[in-house]
Amino acid sequence: MSSPEILDIRQLVERCLEGDPISMQELIGRYRSRVFALCYKMLGHLQDAEDTVQETFFRVAKSLARWDSTRDFEPWLLAIAGNRCRTLLAKRYKRPAHEPLIEEQLADDGPDLQAAEILAEEVRLALRGLRMEYRRAFILFHDHEMSYAEIAGEMQCPLGTVKTWVHRARRELIACLQERGVVGGAPHAVHSV
Repeated sequence: MSSPEILDIRQLVERCLEGDPISMQELIGRYRSRVFALCYKMLGHLQDAEDTVQETFFRVAKSLARWDSTRDFEPWLLAIAGNRCRTLLAKRYKRPAHEPLIEEQLADDGPDLQAAEILAEEVRLALRGLRMEYRRAFILFHDHEMSYAEIAGEMQCPLGTVKTWVHRARRELIACLQERGVVGGAPHAVHSV
């Protein structure tokens, strides 16, 4: 004869299958901590574990009718959670290693973000002082990562002209920043960047 807990889970599953949202909340509440513990142990990352718990219960809700009520519920549930974790781990290993974000690289003795913002503003101001075609070629090359040939097509001018404009823009930009004391060195010492 079945124990009262097994009958209870069967009744709870039956109510879930009938569309009772309170029963589904009760089911999740009953097993959430065990599913989370498994996911966190397998993944080692809090947010990934939380996401996988949600995905697990979503999948359980979709496939609850396929649960074999002659078997224990918890192993079936934890098998789904384990499969979700393994899927995520496989995706992690297929992804190329990423460079850490700036925030991850910064330590207490890291770069001064305020200084970086000031430098960025100085560069914007210096760019405004450049001839229009120099500025446009420079921005297309550095900000939009266009090739010289693409810029020549965009600006409808010869390839050599674009190279000259980008080079002159760099030289004038650095000279302007040096004159303003933003970067070191003398303007005449700059040959190329």
